[in-house]
Amino acid sequence: MTFFLNTGKRQIDLSVPVCMGIINATPDSFSDGSELAKNSEDKFVVDIDKALFRAESFLQQGALIVDVGGESTRPGAIEISVEEELDRVIPIIQAINANLDLCISVDTSSAQVMTEAINAGAEIVNDIRALSSANALSVVADSQVAVCLMHMQGQPRTMQQSYGYDDVIEEVRRFLETRVVACKSAGISSERILIDVGFGFGKSLDQNFKLLKCLTHFKTLNLPIVVGISRKSMIGSLVNRPPRECVAGSIAATILALENGANIVRTHDVAATVDAIRVHSTYILA
Repeated sequence: MTFFLNTGKRQIDLSVPVCMGIINATPDSFSDGSELAKNSEDKFVVDIDKALFRAESFLQQGALIVDVGGESTRPGAIEISVEEELDRVIPIIQAINANLDLCISVDTSSAQVMTEAINAGAEIVNDIRALSSANALSVVADSQVAVCLMHMQGQPRTMQQSYGYDDVIEEVRRFLETRVVACKSAGISSERILIDVGFGFGKSLDQNFKLLKCLTHFKTLNLPIVVGISRKSMIGSLVNRPPRECVAGSIAATILALENGANIVRTHDVAATVDAIRVHSTYILA
């Protein structure tokens, strides 16, 4: 099935899967956020030059999308103010928009952050709460940007404390279907919608891998699928390595996701992921 994603500024051909690089503008990301801090500051302040260099590297390595987030959503993460989130992400989005031809995604659940990010050049809203926060749905509906709707059970601080599913596949599918209906009812067309099953967001190891194995089940929603499995604990706990050493395991999981219908792969490791996409795509066409 061929999809085209309409972001308002461009149309992205998803007939071949594409790569979304991650820029974590946070001090407490589970993997790499602190790398973007200014060295001379007592508190966490984003170094825009470092962020722009990373985005440029992603572009050179083959990414079509860069996902910028200012609030950590790892298990146990502490909430931050909207003002702090804005201070972290808006200057990065502005810099990328002014200097690089990359589709910019903003990773946020805040309607205010969405609004300012769209004004700064963001083309996709990537929301772990699937536009359920106050005014979030209307912000996206009133714009032309695309949206990624993700499933999460609970909240980031507590989501890995319990996993209450009778049927994880069907319950995640029903949730996403409900949010898709809400988006369409608000005037957001199918060409602007992506879905994400939410690996690691309120799921056990077995449930994560069941979702990975059954990813094709979500094709019944007739929407492109985003997969975010890069360096996550579902990989680290299996290979017994810290996040930075989980590249090989993440690429193995990426290939499985591609085999089961993933259209966009969100990753910390763009070069390796783009290589995996090219190998898989060539294999499929052979």
